[in-house]
Amino acid sequence: MLIRAFVRHDLAPLTELTIETFRPFYEDVFRPLVGEVVFANQHGDWRGDYRRQVAGLHAPERHAYVAVAEAEGRIAGYVAWSVDPARRNGVITILAVSAGHRRHHVGSALCEHAFEEMRALGAEAVEIGTGGDPFHAPARALYESLGCTPLPVAVYYRRL
Repeated sequence: MLIRAFVRHDLAPLTELTIETFRPFYEDVFRPLVGEVVFANQHGDWRGDYRRQVAGLHAPERHAYVAVAEAEGRIAGYVAWSVDPARRNGVITILAVSAGHRRHHVGSALCEHAFEEMRALGAEAVEIGTGGDPFHAPARALYESLGCTPLPVAVYYRRL
């Protein structure tokens, strides 16, 4: 596996990978859980939201970076992170691994790569967020295996 810096031609495949990765959460977990009104209000355009978000993830002028993992000549996943130099803090923004490469340590390698890059930029701590639902259980397990400490948070939704 090769981990390399983002290049412009990665944008379309990374956007599609993000949508493919998180579709089961939005369509199979979140939508049925909160109902149509709350879903439409909160994440009704989740695909468009990701198209816009992924397009802005790599912005070195804002201390925001993307690294891409390749295996067998194909994109296996990517990690996006940012650093706040004044606070000496890093944040993993998105981690996405293709279905065929999950459970093969791609996520671990991408996180470790991002951690090293953040350290090189002066970060002393990193924040990684994920959901508490069953869909996000593998992400929680990964982050805990990397030595991250979970902070339970509850978010509530209600139709008005």
